[in-house]
Amino acid sequence: MIQEIKTVVFSPTGSTEALVKEVGTALAGKLGVPVSHDSFTLPAGQKKLRSYGPDTLVVFGTPTYAGRVPNKALPFVQTLFEGHGTPAIALVTFGNRSYDSALSELHNELTSRGFSVFAAGAFARPHAFATIGLEHPTEEDKALLNTLVENAAKKVQNGNFSDAVIKGGAPVAPYYIPLGEDGQPAKFLKAKPLTDPAKCDHCGKCAAVCPMGSINKDNTDEVPGICIKCQACIVYCPKQAKFFHDDRFLSHKAMLEKNYTRTAHSEIFTGE
Repeated sequence: MIQEIKTVVFSPTGSTEALVKEVGTALAGKLGVPVSHDSFTLPAGQKKLRSYGPDTLVVFGTPTYAGRVPNKALPFVQTLFEGHGTPAIALVTFGNRSYDSALSELHNELTSRGFSVFAAGAFARPHAFATIGLEHPTEEDKALLNTLVENAAKKVQNGNFSDAVIKGGAPVAPYYIPLGEDGQPAKFLKAKPLTDPAKCDHCGKCAAVCPMGSINKDNTDEVPGICIKCQACIVYCPKQAKFFHDDRFLSHKAMLEKNYTRTAHSEIFTGE
């Protein structure tokens, strides 16, 4: 019998966290159990092992990067979380293009770690850096989320934790290759945020919110570590001093804004 709900999330800009908390809180209300929230977004949360038993329901979420679970967050999923017949709901967000294999990958990784993924969903949200998907969450998104919660609650109440099969069990595909406006691969792995000296007051907020701990807290102009293009430093900068000026990155952004203006559809999977 479920005694508690834990939400667990990797969410650099907060969109995935909001979704996961909404699902966890709504489900806790329907089941009459407490809910608590956990994050492995920042380095401080990327060190300890979490282990859950069969009486805890875990709602686990990540964003979609290049059609998959973010590759720098994947090792944390694989090493920091351990289920013991633990029922779980897998959730991903995606920026109005496609979630591709992100949800399948998250489902598979959680299953391999001892979780029973009995419900899952991929929800479209505004893109992290391209101006697309601003209409999300739509009424359709909200209705699907409510349906997910309703179906998940019924399964819990019936003791039915049958597997939520994602896309008919299709295998995880290779990473999506970002394209530029010219249709060619846009290679911007080494791109890093720059700082507008006229706006920056070196408050240190960007360094504090970087999930990779890559910005020098003593000199926030410097980014000596890996940048995963999550946009946290840009989103949370109170002075709007951070920006990207890499030609291929900006070309990919323009391509998305040209080709993905249609409203993407969210999708849920709740098994039998």
